[in-house]
Amino acid sequence: MAYKPVAGPQMAAPNVIPMADIMLVLLIIFMVVTPMLTKGVSVDMAIANEPRDMQDADKDDAIIVAVTRDGSLYLGNTKLTKEEITPQVKDRIANKLDKTVYVRSDARAKYGDVVAAVDEIRAAGVDSLGLLTQKATKSTTSPQKAATPGT
Repeated sequence: MAYKPVAGPQMAAPNVIPMADIMLVLLIIFMVVTPMLTKGVSVDMAIANEPRDMQDADKDDAIIVAVTRDGSLYLGNTKLTKEEITPQVKDRIANKLDKTVYVRSDARAKYGDVVAAVDEIRAAGVDSLGLLTQKATKSTTSPQKAATPGT
């Protein structure tokens, strides 16, 4: 009599290795693409304790002028000179109802460069101007107690 091994019950388990491979490929794709999604030029913005929320600055058609640390001016991703800002902004706000321009300035940019950019933007006939900042994070240090009189 021939020996016939008895097989145990079949266990149905999904093979997750192909799914893990796909997830790692997607993760790498997102890591590569995400930095390219930033709108305009990257600057280290000034930190404000109580900034106002400007939701319209995140819209696709928002006009954002960036002032970098070295004084360069960018309208979106396009580098412009100070004299070119006024006509470019005029062209972009000509057919818009909301004539708001946002300025993203590097925290270490010279004050005069930022003021010159704001003056050029105002010369284009802008209704309102928004200065974009980063919200300050709460510090982990505890506040000092106030001294009580008479102690």
